[in-house]
Amino acid sequence: MLAKKYRFHSRGGVRHTYQKGKTIRSPKLSLIYVANDRGFQRFGVVVSKKIEKTAVKRNRIRRRIYEAVRAELPSYPVKNDCLFVVYSKDLLTMPHAELCALVHSLLAQSMV
Repeated sequence: MLAKKYRFHSRGGVRHTYQKGKTIRSPKLSLIYVANDRGFQRFGVVVSKKIEKTAVKRNRIRRRIYEAVRAELPSYPVKNDCLFVVYSKDLLTMPHAELCALVHSLLAQSMV
């Protein structure tokens, strides 16, 4: 699990990221990011009820993405607030390596 320091703690930061951020979109997942001045990155995952009805499955998708982000964190030096927005329930059953590659490609595009 991603350390608490690297997650959003209130809706204010999420709202700011939605309003001021830039979006990188893939068919199953998108990344909204904006620079911050905190000195470290913050990440969040948004999975709506349209994607999965049960909280158990939504939370499983969220945990899988946080784990992929945790693995990528040492190689992501940019200090951004990042929100991952899920568009497909395929992320629930997607192999872990494929999910990590998807997260890696979105984070790499945000560094450019």
